[in-house]
Amino acid sequence: MPIARLGASLLSAYSLCMGQVTSLFARKVVGVAGDAIDAKVVLDFVGLDIDGLWDAKHMLDEDDFYGMIELMAEQMDITPLPLTVGEAMRPDEYGALGLAWKAAPNLRGSFSRVERYWRLWTSFARYELKETDQGVLFIEHREGARRLGMRISIEADLASGVSLSRQVSPRPFVPLAVYFKHTAPEIIKHHEAYFGCPVHFGADKDAMLLSHQSLSEPNVLGDEGITRFFVSHLDQELAQIDDTPALHVQTKGEIARALSEGLPKMADIARRLGMSARSFHRRLAEHGLSFQALTEETRREIAVTMLRQDTYALSEIAFLTGYSEQSAFNRAFKRWMGVTPAAYRKTMK
Repeated sequence: MPIARLGASLLSAYSLCMGQVTSLFARKVVGVAGDAIDAKVVLDFVGLDIDGLWDAKHMLDEDDFYGMIELMAEQMDITPLPLTVGEAMRPDEYGALGLAWKAAPNLRGSFSRVERYWRLWTSFARYELKETDQGVLFIEHREGARRLGMRISIEADLASGVSLSRQVSPRPFVPLAVYFKHTAPEIIKHHEAYFGCPVHFGADKDAMLLSHQSLSEPNVLGDEGITRFFVSHLDQELAQIDDTPALHVQTKGEIARALSEGLPKMADIARRLGMSARSFHRRLAEHGLSFQALTEETRREIAVTMLRQDTYALSEIAFLTGYSEQSAFNRAFKRWMGVTPAAYRKTMK
């Protein structure tokens, strides 16, 4: 594979690790699983204290969130979990966004709130309402390889949308159809029973088809004055989001770009970010970060992401993560994950 193509593949693979999601979702998923899992071990995996506070602003990396779900799958039958999670969700758990959902005049207004304010909760999914001849599609856009953690997360999202709709609609709410891009699990009866409509796997989108009638029904708690208040609050929160990537994200991005040329030096990365080495070191320290730790984290994330794809030979992954010898890469990977790269790849099949 040419070096230029390898470099492009590297950046593409690394981009899959850049998204974040509120830790509230992780705590909810673990809580719903109950005694079927070791909650402390699972939350430790993503750096959360089982007795810690539920903080909506504490964000988790996308890769870690998916990995947490996959760890749970080793301890329980994961198939019905996203439906159980969805059914357990309550509007109040989404903060101001959930209250704006409840107070919207109708379900169209509720879903419109999600379409506009999704960035307050996640940076790896985007939501869209799209008019069709059959009804309105509520589409979830999410990029990346269809690993198990992503599939379960998407199913939980759409199941949550149905649950939240049922809690505010004056009539029994049922979507017209539900679509998932990924292949169906071995058993789909749980999905069909929960959604109450045809569920299509292997589709060209992740979405729910909603009838115009259900979207126009007045919400049971709809209040124009209250919804204006919460929308104003959400607009303020949205305006406060800094579109400039955080320092650790910028740093890891530059490290990823440099790795195919060998292990980068801190001074070189600082220069790429427009800082002196001393200023760069000081800013990292202010955020409790170290260049060495970010480099290791970036190499691990890239390796894990690329091993999930059969496209890349182990020697290519070693090269792209800055190792001149595959044996050195093998030792580092075993230190990170407890198994060799080859063994890890087998577990992903």
